[in-house]
Amino acid sequence: MKAVILAGGEATRLRPLTCNTPKVMVPVLNRPFLEHVIGHLSQHQVREITIAQSHHQQSIKNYFGDGQQFRVRLRYTVENIPLGTAGAVKNASKYLDETFLVLNGDIFTDLDIMAMMEFHQREKAKVTIALTPVDDPTSYGLVETDAQGRVLRFLEKPKPSDITTNMINAGLYIVEPDILAHIPPQANFSFERELFPLLLDRGEPIYAFPSAAYWIDIGTPEKYLQLHRDLLSGKSSRYVPSSSGVAIGEQSHVHPTVQIEGPAVIGSICTIGHQVNLIGPVVIGSGCIIQPETIIEDSVIWQDVQIGLKTTVRHCILADSCCLNDHCIINDSILGDNVTVISGCQLAPGSKIWPGTTIR
Repeated sequence: MKAVILAGGEATRLRPLTCNTPKVMVPVLNRPFLEHVIGHLSQHQVREITIAQSHHQQSIKNYFGDGQQFRVRLRYTVENIPLGTAGAVKNASKYLDETFLVLNGDIFTDLDIMAMMEFHQREKAKVTIALTPVDDPTSYGLVETDAQGRVLRFLEKPKPSDITTNMINAGLYIVEPDILAHIPPQANFSFERELFPLLLDRGEPIYAFPSAAYWIDIGTPEKYLQLHRDLLSGKSSRYVPSSSGVAIGEQSHVHPTVQIEGPAVIGSICTIGHQVNLIGPVVIGSGCIIQPETIIEDSVIWQDVQIGLKTTVRHCILADSCCLNDHCIINDSILGDNVTVISGCQLAPGSKIWPGTTIR
């Protein structure tokens, strides 16, 4: 099976985390998000994957290369102008000569792709759209179907009064290659707003595949944190937490007086000083140094971060190479790469600090 992963978005909702890092490369449990996605596809017999990207493309290619070490074959396409979701797939059409999968690059799911493919083939669909239930559909695209699963109507970001179902477009499609003929070349064209309604008007068989499998869109810092909470609490079948609730990487030194209330994941080559208190869920990237008597709670810390003496970090995301000096208090905040916080500073909750900033 072949697949296209849409990785070309600018990820503005995830800034400042994505100012210097592509959304698909943000770490999840200390591995790039895209590595989790590729692993899931590989488990479902997907062997050829095209990464459709725009900016920051070199860092993705540098990490994943030809995909051999991940048991897949990777190809890369680049958009010189924004092409939209369908336009990006059209841009990769030379690689798509059979039924293929398309998925948004910000979706983490346990969806049974092989079962979805069997449904697609059985119904002789031109497109099959994965559906997932949500509590509030107003930020998503609703998909209405008949009793057999054939799509009747699409409704993007509905008003509360228009909601007739809680099943939304899960951002994962199975597509027949002849559908690409309906997408204009080198044009900004959307699956959701343009291609799917066009196919519906033409009477093409579009089906929906509902699934209650774990699903989350990591497009915001809040959802990114929630993914870590969910994985560490065992809500996804894709990650089995450590039996002790604590996983510590190689060559890391954790002082015997450190108190850890899991779940917690500590990367390699970390140093955690005496009487540090880690209150899970907590993820600490490789190369981090945590000075004594610091408190870290419900936070995700990327690699090479330094946190000073008696500093408090709660409900935060700290990107690569941040430096928090002694006696700081950081709550409910997002720090981009290389942010420095001078000793004694207290950030207002809800702060978003752009990369390279020094807070005095």
